[in-house]
Amino acid sequence: MSLVPEGPYRFRMDRCGPMRVPGVVFATPDLLPRSAGDRTLEQVANVATLPGVVRASFAMPDMHWGYGFPIGGVAATDIDAGGVVSPGGVGFDISCGVRLLAAGIDREPLAPSMRRLMDLLGDTVPRGAGRGGLWKLSGRAQMEKLLVAGAGYAVEQGHGVARDLERCEDGGALADADPSQVGQRAVDRGLQQVGSLGSGNHFLEVQAVDQVYDAEAARAFGLHTGQVCVMIHCGSRGLGHQVCSDHVRVMDQSLRAFGIRVPDRQLACAPAVSTPGRAYLGAMAAAANYGRANRQLLTEAARRAFATAAQTGLDLVYDVSHNIAKIETHEVDGVARRLCVHRKGATLALPPGHPDLPADLAGFGHPVLVPGTMGTASYVMAGVAGNDAFASAAHGAGRVWSRHQALHRVRGEQLRDELASRGIAVRPSSWRGLAEEAPDAYKDVDLVVRAAEGAGLARPVARLVPLGVVKG
Repeated sequence: MSLVPEGPYRFRMDRCGPMRVPGVVFATPDLLPRSAGDRTLEQVANVATLPGVVRASFAMPDMHWGYGFPIGGVAATDIDAGGVVSPGGVGFDISCGVRLLAAGIDREPLAPSMRRLMDLLGDTVPRGAGRGGLWKLSGRAQMEKLLVAGAGYAVEQGHGVARDLERCEDGGALADADPSQVGQRAVDRGLQQVGSLGSGNHFLEVQAVDQVYDAEAARAFGLHTGQVCVMIHCGSRGLGHQVCSDHVRVMDQSLRAFGIRVPDRQLACAPAVSTPGRAYLGAMAAAANYGRANRQLLTEAARRAFATAAQTGLDLVYDVSHNIAKIETHEVDGVARRLCVHRKGATLALPPGHPDLPADLAGFGHPVLVPGTMGTASYVMAGVAGNDAFASAAHGAGRVWSRHQALHRVRGEQLRDELASRGIAVRPSSWRGLAEEAPDAYKDVDLVVRAAEGAGLARPVARLVPLGVVKG
């Protein structure tokens, strides 16, 4: 695919063939896909063919190959002009997201208790494929309450405090969830998994604020240099995966009925206002709420561990999803339009003054949480005005090695020892899983953040470094 530089952090992919809009790639040359056979840019072009797509098919600096959409892909469709919704634009781990908690203790005072803290977290945080969670739901009736109210239902049942919901995207629950569109197989998979990390790139990480770039914003977020934090990265587990599988199948079978042709069957879609489109959006919102409740339960596990090991608490900084589709209003060509905005490995980044921001954060912009790797750093950023990618930003470092490549190059035991020599304690669920998530398997998160800032997507607020990691 031919890319035309439009600035140091932005490339344009001109329309060709069936593309309805151009592609826009936010990156530096060093962050562009380089591996032979990498199809990330082809996926950017494929997304630009979707019915109703407007403005551009965007790719964030952490982009890499995904299912249908690239991970790091953002696209919006005009739902009043035949715009579609595509499960490939959300992914199988619906509402995979990041939650950041700020501890009432700094790095140095925590040091004597760090080993005990990590042992507690390692023993009490469920993780790994198929593992059970902290909260076993009684059946479909209780599950439906959770699918509607998300983190709010968890808090109502004693798993958190009211302030937690004020610091969650959408108040902890996406509206318009329709549990009736969530199949029984998905419900069965989710009943035992609320409050679990899962596997792959999911983690619970104890961190310390290494550097503050915007003192006023950091203060509003509740952060200061030296402070200990906890970052949680996970999603909707087996329930979300099953929801995606079920609705992709229906949409794939209905493409012909709607007269839709796509260059990749993984972009199966339907008009957002159609019966299958509405069904998926309702089920997706329900699964998103499951993901938010899941992170709420893990928050409580972390709080118990910190209270026991360090006699301190954890306050929620923010919780944001980065695999989701939302109906939002944006101005396109000077006209306000209702859009279905797909963010697949991309984070909402509302600018200062946006009405959807919590009142105490309105002057600073939406928190953007950008996890790096267990051996490097993570970032807290904030949304800025003028972001033309529908107020979206990067969601992480972005893979450069496949899991297979990582396994051939890294041994989990050696990686554990290397991290320990640098003062980073690791509690893995398996050596294989640890090797797959080696820091070298990812892009340099510092470069990703620099590109996101340079492209006008978000600005850095604070940099956090890892102290200990519980890996899925």
